[in-house]
Amino acid sequence: MDIGAADYVHEVKALVDGVFQTQGVAVRQAAGLMVGSLLDDGVVQAFGSGHSEAIAMEIAGRAGGLVPTNRLALRDVVLYGGTPVEVLLGAPGELERDPGIAQRIYDLAPVQPQDVFVLISSSGVNGSVVELASVVKARGHGLIALTSVQHSTAMPSRHPSGRKLLDLADVVLDNGAPYGDAILPLPDGGSFGAVSTITSALLAQMMMAEVVRGLIEAGRTPPVYRSVNVTGGDEHNRALENRYAGRIRRGA
Repeated sequence: MDIGAADYVHEVKALVDGVFQTQGVAVRQAAGLMVGSLLDDGVVQAFGSGHSEAIAMEIAGRAGGLVPTNRLALRDVVLYGGTPVEVLLGAPGELERDPGIAQRIYDLAPVQPQDVFVLISSSGVNGSVVELASVVKARGHGLIALTSVQHSTAMPSRHPSGRKLLDLADVVLDNGAPYGDAILPLPDGGSFGAVSTITSALLAQMMMAEVVRGLIEAGRTPPVYRSVNVTGGDEHNRALENRYAGRIRRGA
């Protein structure tokens, strides 16, 4: 049975190649929505729960990424809304399955009409992300979904409407992860070796590359973060962040 590190890397390489070969058109469409928003002084609003929050962090507030980006999270209802912290201490996954939290997250966010949203969920079926997608579309924002089409289509929705994230998005980016995410077999018939974080991060950075290209082609200097661990990085970043004061959150 092939279950070692080399086997994992072999499978990941195949998935990465597949994402690159199949998602180029969707990536350019997503980047077009983002460029349009940024040229209209918009901000990219990114949301993911569970491990998908890592991809929201990949989009919002990192070195080499765009400054006009903001990360939304389930804990915003505590950090910004005064909800007791106990709401975050329930059973794992309980809060992200609750549709009722989505409107609160949106209402607490520094959102403007021209902002565009990137919602990340490999399953794409949980109540919070589906309801947030519904709220986003009802408010007229562009919506990009980053999900696993295979996993999402194999799962029933956990939202009362029966809809899934991919049903609501203007553009769907497929991270290529299999149902259940893991790619290597276990002797008892299970599997291990998750891949969605890797392929989703790739898609996020592919989008950023196309956005930077689009801004340059539009005659704009891309507002990109420098690492705070290089000389002048702090000063560069503060100057750019000041342009979006009150519209982007950092450090939460």
